[in-house]
Amino acid sequence: MGQISTTLNDEILQKMQYFYEGQMEQAPQGAIFRARTNNAVITAYKSGKVLFQGANAEEEASIWTTFQGEATQKNMPKNETNPYTPKQDFFQKSHIGSDESGTGDYFGPVTAAAVYVPDTLIPVLKKMGIQDSKAMKDDTIERLAHELMDVQIHYSLMTISNDKYNQLQRRGWSQGKMKAMIHHGVITSLLQKMGTTPYEGILIDQFCMPHIYKRHIESEGNALLPHTYFMTKAENASIAVAAGSVLARYRYVKEMDRLSELVGFSLQKGASKKVDQQIAKIIHEHGKAYLENIAKVHFANTKKAEKYL
Repeated sequence: MGQISTTLNDEILQKMQYFYEGQMEQAPQGAIFRARTNNAVITAYKSGKVLFQGANAEEEASIWTTFQGEATQKNMPKNETNPYTPKQDFFQKSHIGSDESGTGDYFGPVTAAAVYVPDTLIPVLKKMGIQDSKAMKDDTIERLAHELMDVQIHYSLMTISNDKYNQLQRRGWSQGKMKAMIHHGVITSLLQKMGTTPYEGILIDQFCMPHIYKRHIESEGNALLPHTYFMTKAENASIAVAAGSVLARYRYVKEMDRLSELVGFSLQKGASKKVDQQIAKIIHEHGKAYLENIAKVHFANTKKAEKYL
């Protein structure tokens, strides 16, 4: 079992408490809270020390050290820059952005999209209303996805189906590695479509520290592409990442519609109590093995569903 210890500031600790609200456990003496995720057990202490324990402790920790690192970056001397952070004028230039969807949802696949937006189309996409897909309803996502395709921009979409996801997870792939590989996959596919089209760089919506991303793709014989940058909440700064989030979520929603037809009722998104109840219904009607093709079975929801059987 891996173990990572780090010290985080009060602002980050407050964000963590909100983020893990539905996954809290009884905290040990001296701790502010303890939470359990699919990646790790997280224990935060009054001193600011946070302990991450589990098979994917480093990945879970990197979510929060990234936030703290951004705060530190703001206070760095002007002559010291993070090589993975794009310059401010990057967002007004022709660039590639990538984002993924479905990683926090029990049902449905993991999807990702990479989009190339030339500088001439940036105002067009902004006027269209392209923004972070998490702020949109499904019907709006579908409408905007079709409008994006009508603009005839270069893009690439990929899906990790549930059966493939579960196979990879049993082979020891963390969700972080799957995300890194699908991002790398859509970006390289997009670059092949673009040919010699010039671009300023590539921006990935950051889900882990850059060195962890590099390690994941290098473990499968790939290398980080030149001029690749990382940023949390990149969809708020980059229209290309926002477009990627719309297309990735569109693909996820369409797959969920297809899976819902298979089971005979509308599957819940997310990983809530309602999801647990639907899992129990599916097991009762089709057997537990049926989940392999429609769900991420290593999620804690699979175990939680037992009380509804």
